[in-house]
Amino acid sequence: MKITRVTTRLIEIDPRPRYKDGRVPPGRPQKWQFPFVTLRTDEGLEGHSTGFGPHGDGPAIVEALHAVYAPDLLGCDPMFSEEIWQRLWRKQRHLYHQRDTLVGVLDVAVWDLKGKIAGRPIAQLLGQLRTRMPCYATARSEKYTVEEVFAEAQRIKAAGFHGYKVQFRDGLALDLPRLAAAREAVGPDFKLMNDPAAGYGYSEALAVGRRLDELNYHWFEEPVPDHNLVVLEQLSRQVRTPLVVGETVRLTELAGYLRGGFVPMLRGDTLLKGGVTGLRKAMAAAELFGLRLEVHTADSPLLDLANLHVSCSAANTEFVENDHPIFRWGLKHNPLEADAQGYVHLPQGPGLGAELDLDWLDAHTSAVRTTGEKG
Repeated sequence: MKITRVTTRLIEIDPRPRYKDGRVPPGRPQKWQFPFVTLRTDEGLEGHSTGFGPHGDGPAIVEALHAVYAPDLLGCDPMFSEEIWQRLWRKQRHLYHQRDTLVGVLDVAVWDLKGKIAGRPIAQLLGQLRTRMPCYATARSEKYTVEEVFAEAQRIKAAGFHGYKVQFRDGLALDLPRLAAAREAVGPDFKLMNDPAAGYGYSEALAVGRRLDELNYHWFEEPVPDHNLVVLEQLSRQVRTPLVVGETVRLTELAGYLRGGFVPMLRGDTLLKGGVTGLRKAMAAAELFGLRLEVHTADSPLLDLANLHVSCSAANTEFVENDHPIFRWGLKHNPLEADAQGYVHLPQGPGLGAELDLDWLDAHTSAVRTTGEKG
């Protein structure tokens, strides 16, 4: 069996529901364009994946997929997923303008094909450990007032989620009261996380971290840029709240954190760590060092399904992440939605197990492009 065709759709989404006031901020794209990728074989099987598209780069991603990567996929046997992944990973050495994310997008489509060929879910091919994952919810806005944080934290706890993550980086005067409001809303033991998305310098991160210690937060995610290992090591020795780092670095750069021995938890997902293949490698490496790797949402539906499959095959991860519902598009009977007890259940169908909402996808497709055999 060989891959004979690479097809992409551009999926257009109205981003206004993502923003608290329903208005797109100045300078942000007025429409989101997510790549939807399909690999087709000579026997008619299809594997699917989705990219990330909120930043106006959807058409550029599609161009790169077809011009740079598609020729390396045509003629390949999808059961040789490691060979395909190694070929694409080596190619990254000279793609100076690109990150590894398209390797991840394509690898997920290859694994979807593998599962369909084998008639098994991806998690079973990896070595399945469980059938569901506890889920925490991420705040639906980064611009909440103290009162809004309090109210949403209570709603999230009442909905059955296993934790609540906020993403504040507006300075100590605004952030510290909101962090305290979340704790006040949910009581002393409900798991809370803070992710300023590298929005702090050292002194701010230290002040926030010490306040998180007092508030019994579960983790402090990416307080400063992930590449700043010197500051991260300092913080890890001065703050009791566990740091979660490594989300934005390449797969191979995780070795620096493992060797340093100063963080208890790493971060990764199928988009930023090279697909199912790359994320599973990262999980295994972290496990050998006695570390957890917490899976970050890719904010892209089929990538998040792939995250779920990898999570259900690994012992050293605690949660999956539930972000804004705008990112869970194009699926029927959406398996990414948490149940009343706060669990997300692994689909039992082959591959990703996704049931695509083809009518919705057709209605939101703005462009289609194909490389390889037509028809």
